[in-house]
Amino acid sequence: ELRSGRFWRGVLVEAAATLIFVGVVLGASAAPGPLAPALAGGLAAGGLVCSLGGPQANPALTLALLCTRKLSALRGAAGVLAQCAGATLASAAAHAALPDATGLVTRVSVPILIPIPVPVPPWHWTGVPPVPQVSSVGTAGTALAWEIFATFQLALAAFAAAEHAAPQAGLALGSAVAAGALAAGPFSGGSMNPARSLGPAIVTGVWDDHWVSWGHPQSPQVGVG
Repeated sequence: ELRSGRFWRGVLVEAAATLIFVGVVLGASAAPGPLAPALAGGLAAGGLVCSLGGPQANPALTLALLCTRKLSALRGAAGVLAQCAGATLASAAAHAALPDATGLVTRVSVPILIPIPVPVPPWHWTGVPPVPQVSSVGTAGTALAWEIFATFQLALAAFAAAEHAAPQAGLALGSAVAAGALAAGPFSGGSMNPARSLGPAIVTGVWDDHWVSWGHPQSPQVGVG
């Protein structure tokens, strides 16, 4: 396989597709609100499927294809390395171009401290102690659950799109990426793609709850996410 031109073209396509996808999403993440990165990710995913013939551009999907014996071990390993390399290059470029580098990292919602009034005697005014309380958008466990759901619906779209022509496949997968990002965004950042989370983490050094991006189950179907 290492002497095959098709093998290296596939590796190059995975690296280029992931670089484009992650770069587009990170650039859109500079805009306020979750709509811009979700829409940019969906459009980029749809365009890549139509133009490059459906690269995975997502280690979760590549590992799933490997586990279901739809890819050889060498192709799967090379694909994941290419995807992570492409995501890291895109993250490095975004890190140099964007003023707020830490904003590149998809963050998991964390517990916060909410002051809760407590009754105290009128002669003993001690103030209001902070009481630990989970924030309204959840914790790492909640983020993992939403990542599982978002990745599942992306996998389902990829499975269905495999039976249709490229334009329909691009529309289905692009819509699934955008929908998953909007649904899981408030809880986990809506990554659905370990490479998209790994690249910024390597560049910025922020690894908070990074395991959530790799903890969700993978799809046995091919697609961009």
